[in-house]
Amino acid sequence: MDKLHVNLGEDSYDICFSADFSGLAAELKAIDAPKKLLVVTDSNVEKLYASEVNELLIENGYDSAVYAFKAGEENKSMDSILGICGACIEHGLDRKSMMIALGGGVVGDMAGFAAAIYMRGVRFVQVPTTLLSQSDSSVGGKTGIDFMESKNILGAFHQPKLVYINVSTLKTLPEEQFVSGMGEVIKHGIIRDEKFYAFLKENVDAVKSLDTDILIKMAKTNCSIKANVVEQDEKENGLRAILNFGHTIGHAVESAFNFKMTHGACVGLGMVAVSKIALDRGMIDEGILKDIESVLCAYNFDIRAELPPAESIYGFMHKDKKKTNGRLKFVLPVRIGEVMQTSDVTDEEIFSAIKYISK
Repeated sequence: MDKLHVNLGEDSYDICFSADFSGLAAELKAIDAPKKLLVVTDSNVEKLYASEVNELLIENGYDSAVYAFKAGEENKSMDSILGICGACIEHGLDRKSMMIALGGGVVGDMAGFAAAIYMRGVRFVQVPTTLLSQSDSSVGGKTGIDFMESKNILGAFHQPKLVYINVSTLKTLPEEQFVSGMGEVIKHGIIRDEKFYAFLKENVDAVKSLDTDILIKMAKTNCSIKANVVEQDEKENGLRAILNFGHTIGHAVESAFNFKMTHGACVGLGMVAVSKIALDRGMIDEGILKDIESVLCAYNFDIRAELPPAESIYGFMHKDKKKTNGRLKFVLPVRIGEVMQTSDVTDEEIFSAIKYISK
């Protein structure tokens, strides 16, 4: 089994890459997982994988139960967190027990947050089933929920004890969710790894056809990029903020659409928008902007959209948790594989960028 180690001292963990769930029990044993487990999932993933995973755990001697909340970003709320905590109590989880987050980014964020606050913190494992969660949210320890129209505004840093990625789950993903996940994958190439970006350009057909070997190679390289950044800046005090490339505008678009547009699709639009700002500043040439747009289009992104009013998007940007001293942080490309952070983007530049990505 392919593995990647995330070195965070006492909070270090492995990321495992597989084509099925068969190795999960052995990996849990390797981290000395307790017998009492709660598999947290949503109503969509419950139908696909919850029984398979839970039965596998029970067969290997674990006292495991499943709790599923209603799927959807709109349910990424405190009420759902309390539901998870209630299920923990009903199943008898104590401070030595463990949660298993089985699902996409919403599941991972919420199970991780619940694990961070239940009995002041219990261990949890990420078993991501979507490309978005496998490529981004399951790695790094960020957990959280949406509140008062702001995305992930409540949360905690709580590192998993293990991440187990079964790339075969991508075969049950709706196309729009696969596209959404590719937004984060492409982002990692742009901000940190020119060779990986080239790999994505050269293997469009293989990736889109869900070739298992290519998916595992893509997942491992992608996770290594994020893990390297997290190892250097776990709590986002500096370098880790580059992972927000495309997110300042992307999150605002997502909120303005009331989360009816996928996260990755919004990040894709955000990446185009900030690349346009970089072009207008003379930081990159038009060829780089067009290349980024071309790669996104190759993976079926819309690089223009019928957006809500620009003023609405701008308003949501100023609710962003990444704002410091009243100023928004932006991550702008310098070249493929390198970005820089700035807080001096003007309102004029913001509105011009929003106009650029608008149909």
